[in-house]
Amino acid sequence: MKIKIIGILLLALGLLPLNPGFTFEGYLHMPIVKHPEPEEQDVIEFLNNFVPKKYASEIFDTYLYVSIKKQKLYHIVNNRIVHSYSIGGAKRGIGNKFGSLQTPIGLHTIANKYGYETPIGGLFVERRFTGKICEIHDEKFCMGKDDVTTRILWLQGEEPGLNKGGDIDSYNRNIYIHGTPEEGLIGTPSSKGCVRMKNSEVKDLFEYAYIGMKVLILEE
Repeated sequence: MKIKIIGILLLALGLLPLNPGFTFEGYLHMPIVKHPEPEEQDVIEFLNNFVPKKYASEIFDTYLYVSIKKQKLYHIVNNRIVHSYSIGGAKRGIGNKFGSLQTPIGLHTIANKYGYETPIGGLFVERRFTGKICEIHDEKFCMGKDDVTTRILWLQGEEPGLNKGGDIDSYNRNIYIHGTPEEGLIGTPSSKGCVRMKNSEVKDLFEYAYIGMKVLILEE
């Protein structure tokens, strides 16, 4: 009851984002906002200039921003970075074609979430936990495949002609944010199109990412 009252007060003060999938319980998992580092300040300045011009009709109070150039994922709330993670985008760079093995850019949303009770390193095949636990490699070790582990955030493209429809549809291409056994390759382009994360970090992100949440993927 006390948590609900606190949540209502924060909402009334405009300190919580107005998103249908947002919960105050999820908010409690979010880290305390710190003073931004110079690099993070540059990211916010870039987004504050780019987003209102490109997506004038959209509300971006809380969202995920994936920078392919920096190989980073940022969780942003009310124009502040509340957390950042190193990621691994596609080894072949950016692209939207089916079979390209590239990471699509543009505005996406989280369509589905998988792995609520899956243990760290749990292996998925077609979004189902197989019961197998993968060995996690901290060194720069390439297994030659793109195993999906721990958690899955399945992305849906929201821009027709860029990442939605036909043979460029991100959802039909099975573009995810997911864990990987190849943690030593995080920070470098290494996937077959998805956004890879360390297993403990994708588990953390999964707690406050919600279905319908915006995910903006850009080359910058």
